[in-house]
Amino acid sequence: MDISEPPSLTPLASILLDDSGAIMAGFGTFGISISFVVLGLLLLSSALISGSEAAFFSLSPTDKENLKNDESKGAEYVRQMLKRPKDLLATILIANNFVNVGIVILSSAILASAYPPTDTNTTIRFIIEVVLITLVLLLLGEVIPKIYATKNALRFSMLMGRSLYFLDRLPPISWIRMSLVKSSALIQRRAKKGKVSVSSDELEQALALTRDDEDPEEEEKHKILEGIVKFGATDVRQIMKSRMDVHAIEAGSTFEEVMETILDCGHSRIPVYRENFDQIIGVLFVKDLLPTITKDNENSVDWLSLVRKPFYVPENKKIDDLLKEFQDKRFHIAMVVDEYGGTSGIVTLEDILEEIVGDITDEFDEDELVYTKIDQDTYLFEGKTSLVDVYKVLDIEEKDLGVENSMADSLSGFIVEKEGRILMNNEFIITGRIKLVVESSDKKRIKMIKAIRLTEITEE
Repeated sequence: MDISEPPSLTPLASILLDDSGAIMAGFGTFGISISFVVLGLLLLSSALISGSEAAFFSLSPTDKENLKNDESKGAEYVRQMLKRPKDLLATILIANNFVNVGIVILSSAILASAYPPTDTNTTIRFIIEVVLITLVLLLLGEVIPKIYATKNALRFSMLMGRSLYFLDRLPPISWIRMSLVKSSALIQRRAKKGKVSVSSDELEQALALTRDDEDPEEEEKHKILEGIVKFGATDVRQIMKSRMDVHAIEAGSTFEEVMETILDCGHSRIPVYRENFDQIIGVLFVKDLLPTITKDNENSVDWLSLVRKPFYVPENKKIDDLLKEFQDKRFHIAMVVDEYGGTSGIVTLEDILEEIVGDITDEFDEDELVYTKIDQDTYLFEGKTSLVDVYKVLDIEEKDLGVENSMADSLSGFIVEKEGRILMNNEFIITGRIKLVVESSDKKRIKMIKAIRLTEITEE
């Protein structure tokens, strides 16, 4: 034997071909029929498992509320799985992969038995194995069941809840699931370490650097972004409507007086008080009052029985927390109270949203002139103008006006608090970068104030 010649592979190839032929022959007609039945069951399992993924993660808040009130065993299984969404997703993905691998292996074996490979049919077999089988698997095992499950999320979840509950505890799926969840948690922790923490002050500086005052559209977008950045740092006291500007109804008012107040103010929700505004007993919704009004009983309507309970919030509450409470409790108006329990004013859902998107005007709002621009650095305000509005008009911060420790809400209130008295005409104070000159006042209050923006910060 010549050692330079490679060993012949003919005997090994013949053995493999003989074994392959024996296996193929072993299928037979009956074997292929059984294989098709098993393949159909695997496709059905793939469809159910894939559909359950879409169903469980498409449940609406209403569906979840219905599950809480449902005492059936199926609903209990669904609730148990929803408590661990990561474990649920891992179980679905692992089971679905096992089934899909089984479908691919079995379909390849059936194809090898029914259509053995030769030198001439390589391309056709490739198209069948890769294109056709993949298309069938995607269509019947993924797309169609997920579309159906999304539209019938609750029903499909109840159908698959028990099966997924037991699959979640079935080895080796449970072992792989535990390893997968732990490894994903480790990756998530490492990913968090690489995140960059950006403060609100840094975001404000970034917005200021990218601001383009020449483009009106970009300026509006920047105002909205600035509102979002400052949203979490804004107190209720900064956006509330002062008690002096609130329309309210006294509990002892007649029905005619109530109707007159409603027509005058044009609001749909009006606070109701007893004796004084510090004793708010509720809020009257105009929509509750309208169904009771008829020509025969106009004078006998017990409007006080329609008053709803008030919702109280402290002055220092952050408006992002208040917005969440409004959403959870479905309120649109809240009574703002100070540290002594007195009513400072009211705050509405519209007031909160205006901090982001700017002033919201409806058909009942009147276009009132709250300030007059005299020149580039001089403005004329009403004394009752809120400090928040003054900041916006003058484009300044609290520190520029020197009101960081002030408890006042209005411009006149700030002057009185700072000086300890009501200033007379032409008297002024200089605070921070602003000079405030009293234009009109009487013994009770300051009516008009001129604000002059100074070029340098000046100590009083």
